[in-house]
Amino acid sequence: MNLLALLLGLFVERFLTHLFHLREARWLDGFFDRGLRMLGGGLLSHLGAILVVLVPVIPVAAFALVFRDTLLGLPYLVFAVLMLLFSLGPRDLEDEVDDYISALHSGDSEKAGRLAKELLETEAPKDRGKRALAIEEAIFVQSNNRLFGVVLWFIVLGPAGAWLFRVSDMFRRRAMFEAGRAAEEQGETPAYLQVTQRVHGIVAWLPARVLALSFALAGSFESAVADWRGYYQDCAENFFEINDDVVACAGMGALGPPTAGAGDSGGIEIRAARGAMQLVSRTLWVWLTAIAVLTIFGFAV
Repeated sequence: MNLLALLLGLFVERFLTHLFHLREARWLDGFFDRGLRMLGGGLLSHLGAILVVLVPVIPVAAFALVFRDTLLGLPYLVFAVLMLLFSLGPRDLEDEVDDYISALHSGDSEKAGRLAKELLETEAPKDRGKRALAIEEAIFVQSNNRLFGVVLWFIVLGPAGAWLFRVSDMFRRRAMFEAGRAAEEQGETPAYLQVTQRVHGIVAWLPARVLALSFALAGSFESAVADWRGYYQDCAENFFEINDDVVACAGMGALGPPTAGAGDSGGIEIRAARGAMQLVSRTLWVWLTAIAVLTIFGFAV
């Protein structure tokens, strides 16, 4: 059932781009802000952050459990598709990358800079070569945060799993926004930022490793595994905190030789973004094929 819901959700999403703003879930910001005000930096804060993430997920899990076998599972199927649509994103990665490439083609540096900042979740480097590499890595990281992490937990835990991943990511993003404002006003970063990042890191840990392996299968396997292994051996002590770096490292290795290094400066950024997005698209097909095979043999629900 989840495979059918996943395929329907991914298909329907392509026709609802004009409704993507509804996936921002701004109605949760007030709830997140109240949760952040109660968090410090100790163990209780981590438990509190986990509770903040779980509260919006519990009703979804309850609904899915009650209606899973009702009316041949049709209410569950509709609900699962809707929750998947709300859990993906919030912005479509492929559309955003296409807009970024179009802005570069047209010479709209202001729009390209804004889109680069959204992908990086921080200011983009001024140097075009460094920015091209940063965008490549950001596309791989965002593919986990916006797509693959949601898909994996959707297959494992159904609608509640997809929503769990999205809520943890939204909580992390909200904490980053509030921490940035607090740092400007008070000159120091609040302790809750690291807490929310660790909580999201727990949820994103498994998808990040599966995605890193998938990049290797969809690209240059030996380079991806070698880069991933070399990085992970040096940073294993961070455990949940290196998900983004693991994904980026494996993705860059899977691409093979760096795309950012030769040719005109504008072409560097375009080739980097296009190459990274093509790898993400191939990897999605690898995932869908694997999920279908597992479903056929009864290993997925």
